[in-house]
Amino acid sequence: MQPPVIERLYVSPGHNFFGHHGGPAGTHPACAVAELRCRAGRGIEGDRFFDYKPDYAGQITFFEAEVFAGLCAALGLAETTPAGLRRNVVTRGLALEALAGREFCVQGVWFRGAGECKPCYWMDAALGPGAEAWLRGRGGLRARILTDGVLRCGAFGGAEEHGERADLGGGRGRAPALTR
Repeated sequence: MQPPVIERLYVSPGHNFFGHHGGPAGTHPACAVAELRCRAGRGIEGDRFFDYKPDYAGQITFFEAEVFAGLCAALGLAETTPAGLRRNVVTRGLALEALAGREFCVQGVWFRGAGECKPCYWMDAALGPGAEAWLRGRGGLRARILTDGVLRCGAFGGAEEHGERADLGGGRGRAPALTR
């Protein structure tokens, strides 16, 4: 079993879909970045939800690379990237749904899983027809940031001394995460 990794990181300076119901989508890009600066209780520096409102459940969002690959295969999406999902952290090797309601650590930064980052009808426009329906129950994880820190692509490590290992693989051969 491979240890979980961060494959990609994204921020977007503005909203394309949030608050645009009934109107056209915005044009703010989801930008691939080398690192995310996480601020406890506030969000990600430079991201559209930074300081959005106190205790906001979506201060950071996570998405599984395996789910993205399944989406692309199911819908025949050859020319797209996870940027269209507008999630901040793309992981591999971790069943994210098991982290809802739990505190977990990635690269020394602690988070609390708030629940699924549910797909909306904009997914069909951003990714392709059928994306919203296919992603139901697989939209990723919304989380609150509990401690300040920086995330970079690579191994989850850096927190074994703070947490216990829990099998969060969900029977799908995914690696455990550090939780408390």
